[in-house]
Amino acid sequence: MDKIKQYFPQLTTSQCSQFEGMEALYRSWNEKINVISRKDIDHLYLHHVLHSLAIAKFIGFRPGSEILDLGTGGGFPGVPLAILFPEVSFTLVDGTAKKIRVVQEVVDGLGLKNVTALPVRSEDLDGKFDFVVTRAVASLDQLNTWCYRLLKKKMQNAIPNGLIALKGGAIMDEIKAMTRKEYIETYPIERYFPEAYFKEKFVAYVQG
Repeated sequence: MDKIKQYFPQLTTSQCSQFEGMEALYRSWNEKINVISRKDIDHLYLHHVLHSLAIAKFIGFRPGSEILDLGTGGGFPGVPLAILFPEVSFTLVDGTAKKIRVVQEVVDGLGLKNVTALPVRSEDLDGKFDFVVTRAVASLDQLNTWCYRLLKKKMQNAIPNGLIALKGGAIMDEIKAMTRKEYIETYPIERYFPEAYFKEKFVAYVQG
């Protein structure tokens, strides 16, 4: 939790309380429904929360924005981002209903009013969003195929609407494999957070 405060010193008392409350909730629910590996739960704030918040170093979502977290799993990156941006609406979806159950319990436990959690697949989604965010879901090419129809045309943020994916490893191979030649930017997360865990991890932005 100290790392969150270090990199986001502007947090309110309420936000600090919500971030601090995540650990007990995830530990409790993870014993019933495993959404985070047993050994990784001890690194919740570094490996999951701070990793998710790398997106917030790339872009500050403006109030009123609508964000889709596609394949949210246990609620990442959506839950940490929803705490950080209370005036932004987040829709968190995953095809595995038991994962969404955990997400809903965490959201309720934290008192988040700006999150909707749905057990649906991307192809069954209706609605339009300013950005789609993801972490460890699929290749950029596949993600772009899923996301394209879900993006709003009208933009209200500092950059055009699009996909923002947390990626690791051979990011250039994924970019070369893109069948649609979209505008893409990549940013090393260690630019924002110098911890060794973030080496060879990236924020990838694909303009919609």
